Amino acid sequence: MRRRTLLSLVAMTGLSPALVPAVARAEDPRLSERAIGKPNAPTQVVECFSLTCTHCAAFARETFPEVKTKLIDTGKVHYIFHDFPLDQVALTAAMVARALPAERYEPFIDALFASQDRWAFAQGVNSTEEIWKMAALAGMSRATFDATVADTALRDAILAAQKADAARWNIDSTPTFVINGEKHAGEMDYATFSKLVPNA
Repeated sequence: MRRRTLLSLVAMTGLSPALVPAVARAEDPRLSERAIGKPNAPTQVVECFSLTCTHCAAFARETFPEVKTKLIDTGKVHYIFHDFPLDQVALTAAMVARALPAERYEPFIDALFASQDRWAFAQGVNSTEEIWKMAALAGMSRATFDATVADTALRDAILAAQKADAARWNIDSTPTFVINGEKHAGEMDYATFSKLVPNA
C-alpha cells in the first residue's frame, strides 16, 4: 500500500476540539454524523477518508458498492463517514459535502470519488469551480457554495475532528477503517474487508 501521510495543512493548524466554537461543534447540523445503515447494527465501521486520495476513490468505486449491498443494506453494518482531508482541495470538497442535506452526503462523495480525476487532478482546472459544478447538480445554490467555502468555523471544526481521529486511532494514511474499535489501514477488496466483519 502506498501510504499517504498527513500534510502540513493539518499539522500546522494546532487545533484541538476544545478550541472550536461550541456553536460549530454542537449546533451546526453540517457537523452531525454522516452514516448509513442501521445504528444498532452489530458491527460499526468508521471510514476515515480523503476525497483526493486515489486509494479511497478505488475503494469507493470497486469495493464499497458490494459492502453496501451485502453488509450495510442487510443490517450487519452501521457505516460512518469521517472526513480526513489530506490537502486543501480535499478540505474544500469535504466542507461542501457537509453543507448538503445529510441524505445527499453519501451520494455526493460517491460522485466526487467517481470523477476524482476531473476535479482533483486535471491540469489547468480550478478545483473549486469543478466542485461547484458538482454541488450545483446536487442542488446547492451558488450563494450557499460561496458561503460554505469561506466558512472558517466549518473548516476548523473538520480539521479539529480530523486531528482528534488521528490521535485516537493513530491514523496517518487513508483510507483507514475502524471496525468495532479496531484500526485497519489501507485499500481492500471485498473479500478482505468482509473477513474483518463478524458474521459477514
